[in-house]
Amino acid sequence: MPFADLKDVRLRYELEGSDASPVLVLSNSLGVSLEMWDSQMTAFAKHFRVLRYDTRGLGGSSVPVGPYLVDQLGGDVLNLLDSLEIKEALFCGVSMGGQIGQWLGIHAPDRIRRIVVASTAAKIGTDESWNARIATVQSEGLAPVIPGTVERWFTADFRARSFGSVAIVENMLRSVSPEGYAANCAAVRDADFRDELHRIKAPTLVISGKHDVSTTIDDGRFLADEIPHAHFVELDAAHLCNVEAVDAFNEAATEFLTI
Repeated sequence: MPFADLKDVRLRYELEGSDASPVLVLSNSLGVSLEMWDSQMTAFAKHFRVLRYDTRGLGGSSVPVGPYLVDQLGGDVLNLLDSLEIKEALFCGVSMGGQIGQWLGIHAPDRIRRIVVASTAAKIGTDESWNARIATVQSEGLAPVIPGTVERWFTADFRARSFGSVAIVENMLRSVSPEGYAANCAAVRDADFRDELHRIKAPTLVISGKHDVSTTIDDGRFLADEIPHAHFVELDAAHLCNVEAVDAFNEAATEFLTI
């Protein structure tokens, strides 16, 4: 799998699909690698040239010294596009990836044509909760936070009937660099777009999971209300809705991105 050597980070990425198709960038949730999109690839590759990548500090990308800022994470996307000579793209991000999508919509309107933000919010969690998680990971690693993360990410029913899919995600979390994870936690903690959403001009689809306790339906509706002309879709899933509600997610995203 190729790597892009950017200004201060080496990003692992994968670019698949026809050169004649529009480029779709996929951006990951906190703590996982680009393989979180495996269930989307068959559907998306029919319409798009799909660019997925590991966020700095995660997966196979390098781990620069943290903490990180969402400005850096958004800048990494633009620098990756530049390195691949891609002038503009579509974008789809889940959770932290959805925050990166908001940043791009605000700061790079000439580069991003359409945006899908899923299982995300303009402001995720509280400083206290993120600081506690950062302290735990820095002192004890990822092991103490994985069980609670998996419970928030998937409904009990999905965990019971789709053990294999859940196990794949758990294994991604276990392989994460604690330093990189903590540095990205800081980026999510400090990101707050509540007063800037009106600046997003690209057509935007907001997807929320009905059972998501991390970024709730209300969080999703706030995004859809504040982003001009945004659309809103609710799925029968918890936080990692692209994994739990594959068919519904793929259909909603593809329909919106191919308009």
